[in-house]
Amino acid sequence: MPEALPVATIRTQVTVPLAFPDGYSTTARVFTFKGLVDGREHLALGLGDWAGALDRLAVGGEAPLVRPHSECLTGDVFGSERCDCGPQLREAVQRIAETGGFLLYLRQEGRGIGLYAKLDAYALQDAGLDTYQANVALGRGEDERDYTAAAQMLATLGVPRVRLLSSNPDKEDQLTRLGVDVVERILTSVFLSPANAEYLAAKAAKAAEIEAADALAGRTPEQPR
Repeated sequence: MPEALPVATIRTQVTVPLAFPDGYSTTARVFTFKGLVDGREHLALGLGDWAGALDRLAVGGEAPLVRPHSECLTGDVFGSERCDCGPQLREAVQRIAETGGFLLYLRQEGRGIGLYAKLDAYALQDAGLDTYQANVALGRGEDERDYTAAAQMLATLGVPRVRLLSSNPDKEDQLTRLGVDVVERILTSVFLSPANAEYLAAKAAKAAEIEAADALAGRTPEQPR
């Protein structure tokens, strides 16, 4: 049974023009919220014909494309090549704008451990640990991200069904348990560079591990691990 969610409401909505360093530009309708469970300042960006996507969804049409994107200051803002977050954000904005949907920008830096801890983890990665091992060595979880607020935001926006733009099966599992109907998971592109090759390999191995564990246990996304 899906977890019951506290009700959130829209606090503010405003139109913001977006421009990326490569010249791509579009316009977003940016939503802020009241009542999110973690009290953080998460954002929803309505991209492309997002209003039309909601209208189509309301009459049983195709679910909108949605990407929950966790904040990455180093990658999203400064263009760090130690991860693929910046290119994934850029790709997601364009793909969603082309079909109409939402990007959920979630304030959970470093897979939920925070900016300073993420940089501490980088230092441990330089010493030979992978990205997950480094988090654990700091006394944190491998991945502390929680998508309850994302599910609240979708419910507030009137989006019970989504096509999920993500290569991370844990996002699908969490959202499904929280009552979001993930009708399809669409993989993001691979943005490989010499600086992030080991990081991407660790992410791919972790995703395969999650999916293999679910398959072995005969578990569906609705069932907790």
